[in-house]
Amino acid sequence: MKKILSMIALVSALGFSGLALAEETTVVVDETVTTEVAPAAAEEAAPAATEPASEAALTLSAGDTAWMIVATVLVLAMIIPGLALFYGGLVRTKNMVSVLTQVFVATALMSIIWVVYGYSLAFTDGGSLNAYIGGFSKSLLSGITPDTLLDGGTIPEYVFVTFQLTFAAITPALIVGGFAERMKFPAVLAFLALWVTFIYIPIAHMVWGGGFLGELGAADFAGGTVVHLNAGIAALVGALVIGKRIGYGKEAMPPHSITLTMVGASLLWVGWFGFNVGSELAADGIAGLAMINTQAATAAAVLGWLFAEWLFKGKPSLLGAVSGAIAGLVAITPACGFLGPVGAIVLGFVASVIAFWAVTSLKIKLGYDDSLDVFGIHGVAGLIGALGTGILMSADFGGVGYEEGVTMGSQLYAQAVAVGVTIIWGGIGSYILFKIVDIVIGLRASEESEREGLDTSEHGERAYHY
Repeated sequence: MKKILSMIALVSALGFSGLALAEETTVVVDETVTTEVAPAAAEEAAPAATEPASEAALTLSAGDTAWMIVATVLVLAMIIPGLALFYGGLVRTKNMVSVLTQVFVATALMSIIWVVYGYSLAFTDGGSLNAYIGGFSKSLLSGITPDTLLDGGTIPEYVFVTFQLTFAAITPALIVGGFAERMKFPAVLAFLALWVTFIYIPIAHMVWGGGFLGELGAADFAGGTVVHLNAGIAALVGALVIGKRIGYGKEAMPPHSITLTMVGASLLWVGWFGFNVGSELAADGIAGLAMINTQAATAAAVLGWLFAEWLFKGKPSLLGAVSGAIAGLVAITPACGFLGPVGAIVLGFVASVIAFWAVTSLKIKLGYDDSLDVFGIHGVAGLIGALGTGILMSADFGGVGYEEGVTMGSQLYAQAVAVGVTIIWGGIGSYILFKIVDIVIGLRASEESEREGLDTSEHGERAYHY
């Protein structure tokens, strides 16, 4: 417990380091700031649900709707097959089926939770608790029809519901990489169901659904804090609670298929345009900005990781290149609609190099076994991206600039608060949920099952038959 709390304290210190640069402790923002925070118009979904929109706002755009349907499918492709293959290639042969199953089934489970109560809790008004959580007014998507448009938007609300569903599905699936190869399947499902309910949904509401972080002015275009930092912290806590894999540090545990990992990473890169560009919720100029920024930052991150690896390890690897790509995609996610292309290149490169350090040095120093480096890549790059957004969105650096009354210091303060809340809420909450599941079900597979491989011991299947 002491070790876990010390880890949370470390990342909290990183997150709150931006506070020292804040020029003021009170942030004054116009309401128009949050209309840019994405998924764009997402925070409007809760408060606007009780307010009549203008007739002009209630006009469906066929172009916007068509794009958002495509973007939603792209994000789903990021998870299955993208993330599943990316993770599957990184584990040992005997655990390939287990990782594929965990990601695939988690996607189905999160989809049902989102429809039943997740969307409502994230994107409706929660009354006296609205600063932290929404209400149940749209449970089972009550009140939504094919003719219902997203309040203040130009797309059907069903499309927005499904788009946000894919975010709620991929975030818990990312956590799987932190405890891959050693956690029982029933425990995985139980933890992820609890986690999306008590961690993801409240954070999503706080940032995008009308909660206090959005009101504070925290800028998160597509999920730097809500998705990546959130998942990274949970993966770190899980790795510490469950413990290291048998033989970790003593036996070689190389990825069994770099080929599949590269295929999965490529699907993630392509699908990420749905993730980032789709978060504008429209086919417009900001969507175009998010598009070029996503590509530029990712390309810079590939080169950053590759050069760092070449310099410190002697050889550039394909695994390093794809790891850099994911780090760049993560870092640009909160910033893609706010930065200029040059700022995106800088952010991607810097985040990639820092993530390389976290994976190759910090992980060894602290001695945790984050199987697929979820914290080192998603957690660290998500943190850098969230804080970097507050700086690089300045017009002086080619960004879109701040709203009237907002300074770099005050924006950085809002970013740091969002990072700190995510770390603390996610870290402590994840620890409690892991402990509950451990008491009720038991987290770890038996030593015999782990040595045999979870494919056969948990699922009775093999990925390959030789």
